[in-house]
Amino acid sequence: MAETERSLLSQGAAESDVDADPRRWKALGILALVQFMIVIDITVVNVALPSIQRALHFSASGLAWVVDGYALMAGGLLLLGGRVGDLFGRRRLFLIGAALFAVASLTSGLAQNSTMLILSRFGQGTGEALASPAALALVALLFLDAKERTKALGIWSGIAGLGGTLGVLLSGIIVNYVSWRWIFLINVPFALVAISLIPRLVDESKAETTSRRIDIPGAVLVTGGVLAIISGLLAASRHSWGSPQVVWPLVSGVAALLALVAVESHTRDPLIPMTFFSNRTRLSANLATGVQASAMFGFFFLLTLYMQGVLHYSPLKTGLGYVPFGIGILVGITVSTKILERVGPRVVIATAYTIGGTGLLLLGGISVHGGYVAHLLPTILMLSFGMGAAFPALGVAALHEVSREDAGLGSGVQNTMLQVGGALGLAILVTLAVRRTSSLVATGTAADVASTAGYALALRVAAFAMFAAALVGLALVPGRKRYPTAEQLHTPASIKAEPGEEV
Repeated sequence: MAETERSLLSQGAAESDVDADPRRWKALGILALVQFMIVIDITVVNVALPSIQRALHFSASGLAWVVDGYALMAGGLLLLGGRVGDLFGRRRLFLIGAALFAVASLTSGLAQNSTMLILSRFGQGTGEALASPAALALVALLFLDAKERTKALGIWSGIAGLGGTLGVLLSGIIVNYVSWRWIFLINVPFALVAISLIPRLVDESKAETTSRRIDIPGAVLVTGGVLAIISGLLAASRHSWGSPQVVWPLVSGVAALLALVAVESHTRDPLIPMTFFSNRTRLSANLATGVQASAMFGFFFLLTLYMQGVLHYSPLKTGLGYVPFGIGILVGITVSTKILERVGPRVVIATAYTIGGTGLLLLGGISVHGGYVAHLLPTILMLSFGMGAAFPALGVAALHEVSREDAGLGSGVQNTMLQVGGALGLAILVTLAVRRTSSLVATGTAADVASTAGYALALRVAAFAMFAAALVGLALVPGRKRYPTAEQLHTPASIKAEPGEEV
């Protein structure tokens, strides 16, 4: 069966209704439901952060682990999850990942202290790393007709985008009227439905490959290295930069990442082939993705604390305040896709980051007496439009001059950079904000004023990082030529989310 699938997908030929799996649309609905649940869980936690902080007595730097713990495990294990699914069965790994996500959601909702919640968030991130790449691979295999596959992937992307937009609003409603615990507990019944139905709707599939090796050392080094660096950065919010609590985690993390480069350069089946980054366009696109993720993670985290802690917004009002962000993202994506082929990714990336960075810079002027319409709304719209416009261009640049075999790797590496870059960036921004706040409080500044100054500093730093990414895109990303066409981007090799995908 796998050989037949490979032949059909590589040809991109349309199949007759007789050959099409009659269960495919039902299966898509269930798989997309799980993806919707996963995407919501990335954003839904932001509005609940102040409530979680009060209930479980988090420090500001400790609270960052509620976001970073999830993102770190999801990003650090994403490539490994795709590879394991290829070798040992995508349906099997999806079910394992969904089950782990459900259990971790249950323990998150029942958490009695900060440690229990952070460990549970690590479990949720691991569940996503296993379930998400397997789910998208299963969708690609279910729809053999090229037009149907494009429609299915469009539905998949639309549902995922809707989840990101609705997450903050749903969080506000749930936290305001029920309890923050239910932003996690609500995942459990959805996951159980998927686990019970998917075995009836989807057949098992594996990649036919001569190598069955899994790059465990690569996965351990990349995840452990980033974990250590984030730990060191967050420790710097409580200790001096020269203290052992800061220095040793940073040194260990950098050493692990250097070892990763050495291991991946010499192993036979690397998790992250170093030659993939020899292309400067792909390298710059992935660095820019990490910067954008840093800004987005920091924006949601810091602005939520500001709105609820300084402006005293309710969770519901905070969630409603983020609705324009989702609208701006959709408008930015729409505009970008219309002009991308005419002007090329270089112009789009540079312009989008300049607009988004300007929004962040203006947001860095927040005060204790800020108003939503006058001060927050214009900056939210600028930032969201810029980020939305950058998404399609980054996707094209990340696939610059890739072979058919590497197209899935390009997407997988970009998704990893999104999660890991966001986690690292958030750790840096939170540390800057906390240190600035602490120094002002020590001089007798009022708590609200000091907190606002800390948030403002971190947001301005994020703005300058986006300006720097705009310059990198302008310098290193070529113009319109030598990019895959829309038709090429929809070939089977390029629709797979994870590396090692051999269908």
